[in-house]
Amino acid sequence: MTSNHKRYVLPAEWHRQACVQLTWPHKDTDWSPYLEDITETFLQLSKAIAHYEPLVIAAKYPEEVREMLSDNLNEEEMNRVSIYECDNNDTWARDHAFITLIPADDENPTTETSDTESTACRLLDFRFNGWGEKFAADKDNLINRTLYSKGVFRGERADYDDFVLEGGSIESDGNGTVLTTSICLMAPHRNQPMTLEEVEQTLKERLCARKVVWLNHGQLIGDDTDGHIDTIVRVCPDNTLLYVGCDDEADPQYADFRALEEELQAVTDADGRPYRLLRLPMPEPVYDDDDRLPATYANFLILNGAVIVPTYSQEEKDAKALSLVADAFPGYDIIGVDSRTIVRQHGSIHCLTMQYPEGVR
Repeated sequence: MTSNHKRYVLPAEWHRQACVQLTWPHKDTDWSPYLEDITETFLQLSKAIAHYEPLVIAAKYPEEVREMLSDNLNEEEMNRVSIYECDNNDTWARDHAFITLIPADDENPTTETSDTESTACRLLDFRFNGWGEKFAADKDNLINRTLYSKGVFRGERADYDDFVLEGGSIESDGNGTVLTTSICLMAPHRNQPMTLEEVEQTLKERLCARKVVWLNHGQLIGDDTDGHIDTIVRVCPDNTLLYVGCDDEADPQYADFRALEEELQAVTDADGRPYRLLRLPMPEPVYDDDDRLPATYANFLILNGAVIVPTYSQEEKDAKALSLVADAFPGYDIIGVDSRTIVRQHGSIHCLTMQYPEGVR
């Protein structure tokens, strides 16, 4: 185990946050055909986030965004918003933003470090290549450097351009366990010709993980990320996993999600403890023309004191999902946001956002 393992940890998402990042849509992105609808969704998200904590926005047209926000947010919320000019190909901050490590605290005992060793957060800047070179990502891949050069985030920036990793492809319990999916990390055009063992070793070294859990089942139809874990399984407090289940035997995903459920029953954390499992419903199929979209309730965003959950105008299933998230996050406000427009581009709320832990601002 390297000294980095002893000095840093990849925090759980419910660790106290400094801010959340959004990357704003504009007419030159794939949102162009329904830009008005997705802008309205971004405004709703911005208001919900800024009610609880600071919001950082990367935007090609910052003044336009500021004007729209001023018309929709109150003064207190606007005071929590910072907007920075950045050109972008797309809007999926989860996958192009920094992944942040924090200094290991007293709950994760470390060997003592010398006075000269940094105790600042580490901002990991992995290469984003449009989910295996499916889409242009040259502008998105520069957003981290731009924001860092503007002094938006404090900490040590680690340039990991030699390794492709998206934030949506990993989940952390904050205690050394990282969950991921083999179908995503081993997909073509990411890190070939690395073997699974080599990828795992890289994750352990760079994310300061003690254990990597590989899941082999549960890819949603229409998911063009090759199976991001944040669409199917989420780590929650008290050693809990919220995961997507499928009850419809006629659904072509049924067998795969039953296999996922069996996998999860055998999963343990880095200390050998099994997880408490809570089963989220799968939304009724959502389509764009004849194409099934990867609608999921698992793609929620955790804030300081609240959880924003995607909904799909499906009264019974939406309510059940919100109730289960509330069970996993007692004491948190649970907020549903209609995500039918977001899923038209094959993502949801967690995909659009990236949280930053306390200490980076």
